[in-house]
Amino acid sequence: MAVVFLLYVIAEFAAIWAVGSAVGVLGTIALLLAGAFVGSWLARREGGKAMRAFVSTAQSGRNPEKELTDGMLVALGGVLIMIPGFVSDVVGLLLMLPPSRAVARKLWLRRAEKRAVRYANRTRGPVMVVDSEIVEPDPRPSSSPSEKPHPVIEGRIVEG
Repeated sequence: MAVVFLLYVIAEFAAIWAVGSAVGVLGTIALLLAGAFVGSWLARREGGKAMRAFVSTAQSGRNPEKELTDGMLVALGGVLIMIPGFVSDVVGLLLMLPPSRAVARKLWLRRAEKRAVRYANRTRGPVMVVDSEIVEPDPRPSSSPSEKPHPVIEGRIVEG
């Protein structure tokens, strides 16, 4: 993780240096400020859309995992755009745009699913799902009147 952060910092310095060489110091500062303003406007707009989609999906009774993940990615994109730098602005902008956000959502959900299974397996062993129901036992004559029949549980075990 430290290597990724170091590479990010080097990439940001290189991008700012390249833009500064092309347009000058004041132009670079103006571009960074303009990126922050446009990014905050875009984050507010896309965040509102994601919130409305989440509310409508939740009210309809469907699973809002797509909308919730979109909201999280829009928030992350907004934070990245507010961080000074061109590389973070580009990544944040990509998270704001719906087509690239769909790709990021698929990657994020796949990663989260793998981590959830790995965590569940680590803490309590292999995951086991038991699907069952209690069935009333057949009325049989018992040997003593105080003995109650035990409930019968029919089911299947699925290991994953």
